[in-house]
Amino acid sequence: MDNFRILAINPGSTSTKIAVFDNERSIFLKSINHSNTDLDQFASITDQFEFRKEVILNELIQADIDIEKINAVVGRGGLVKPIESGVYEVNEALKHDLIKGVMGEHASNLGGLIADDIAKSLPGARAFITDPVVVDELEDVARITGNPDMPRRSIFHALNQKAVARVFAKTRGFVYEELNLIVAHMGGGVSVGAHKQGKVIDVNNALEGYGPFSPERAGTLPTGAIIKACYSGDYTYEEMKKMVNGKGGLVAHLGTNQAYDVVQRIEKGDKQAELVLSAMCYQIGKTIGGCATVLKGKINGIILTGGIAHSEYVVNYIKDMVDFIAPVAVYPGEDEMTALMQNALMVLQNKVETKIYK
Repeated sequence: MDNFRILAINPGSTSTKIAVFDNERSIFLKSINHSNTDLDQFASITDQFEFRKEVILNELIQADIDIEKINAVVGRGGLVKPIESGVYEVNEALKHDLIKGVMGEHASNLGGLIADDIAKSLPGARAFITDPVVVDELEDVARITGNPDMPRRSIFHALNQKAVARVFAKTRGFVYEELNLIVAHMGGGVSVGAHKQGKVIDVNNALEGYGPFSPERAGTLPTGAIIKACYSGDYTYEEMKKMVNGKGGLVAHLGTNQAYDVVQRIEKGDKQAELVLSAMCYQIGKTIGGCATVLKGKINGIILTGGIAHSEYVVNYIKDMVDFIAPVAVYPGEDEMTALMQNALMVLQNKVETKIYK
């Protein structure tokens, strides 16, 4: 069997994760955390391109990785137009929409752009994205809001949610498409999806301020208060956007985007930190309960995943709220790097065909 070397790139709101695989064997893995100081110097996500690319290349050089042997670079998909699940080879149409931010700004937009730029410098290398955050499997009834001009949109942590759901199913002797699951991804943003036999039929749009608040995002806010703030003259358009995504949630309340730091403060007796983190957990549990009604109570399992799932405080709080619904499984961190690799490898081994982004 041919040996393929794959570089996987996963830019998140507060970190950049990179991994190198020889076929399915991981030979390098690194998560690079970015502080607010690192990122506040950039006016937009796209402006972070060179900074994040150089960080990646420097890490590979320091790890003595021969990048000339790389056959494919696969990046986490970004906010492109709603598309079906699958692997997409980076093309000009895709890059145009990632740069433009046709569905909004998010660090994942950089995944395909950096993948393409690195691949172009390597002989014969290909660039892909797979299962981007705009994978759309919503049932029509889930799209309707009280205003026909403002439908709900599917923007969530599709790659990791589907990856851990498949792992959960496999370890129990099932396939993903046979189960009904609720998956809560808890990172810089929080998305909670109702998975019905292989499709995410309902999920909160964590990027644009819907659902639980998170380390950096405000979540659902009172509409009247938002309107008042918009017309108060106290905030610019850009400041309002940051209020919802970037400087909301734990950042707004406590000045940090790190749940670990908040737990440390709680252990030192900080009651305000305890109240705010409990409120975030409360809202996640409440949203999981809402997904239970979407699945009509027929649920095989609840999965907690993402970086914040490393926190016993957070996990125990949510478990206490929802374990009456279904058994709770915890997959701390993300399985996204393996998922990126597996999708790219299937293309290189001619097991699946790439899809064309138009």
